[in-house]
Amino acid sequence: VGLFRLVESWGVVVDVVGGHSVGEVTAAYVAGVLSLEDAAVLVAARGRLMEALPEGGAMVAVGAGEDVVRPLLVAGVDIAAVNGPEAVVLSGDEEPVLRVARDLSDQGCRTRRLAVSHAFHSACMEPMLEEFREAIADLSFSAPVIPLVSNVTGGLADAEVVCSPGYWVEHVRSAVRFADGVRALADYGVS
Repeated sequence: VGLFRLVESWGVVVDVVGGHSVGEVTAAYVAGVLSLEDAAVLVAARGRLMEALPEGGAMVAVGAGEDVVRPLLVAGVDIAAVNGPEAVVLSGDEEPVLRVARDLSDQGCRTRRLAVSHAFHSACMEPMLEEFREAIADLSFSAPVIPLVSNVTGGLADAEVVCSPGYWVEHVRSAVRFADGVRALADYGVS
């Protein structure tokens, strides 16, 4: 938010905003979807509830496309993020995530285990979702005044959808569709 305000103070007018994972909350705030107070409540509740989950799980960055990775997924392994045409992050239960990562490495794909406390954007987040929904149920949402790119869909956010607690609950569990979001920005005319 500080960087956005700094750039804004230089007279830069923003045409569209987006962010990666929790960065989309910042984007939603500057787009007018949330007040600063409600954005802070959402981020604090999200962080507190994630931190309260049992530690464990694993996340592995993979230098391969989603089309290569998806057929190898097994129970306990999710795609946490699609960051580029050949940049995917696996997340989930440690043993099966590391097994899928080994299979991908054996196929010649780069893999790198990420240093994380929890397996974000995976089924490992499910135990906190209902409590998170309750924690943000009374927040006020408004239609974006600046177009916002959704990590859930990878396209421009639908005002009705992004203005509901359910969207932000799904946002915690779903894969971050960042590569799709970058393509949506290009289609929107962002250079």
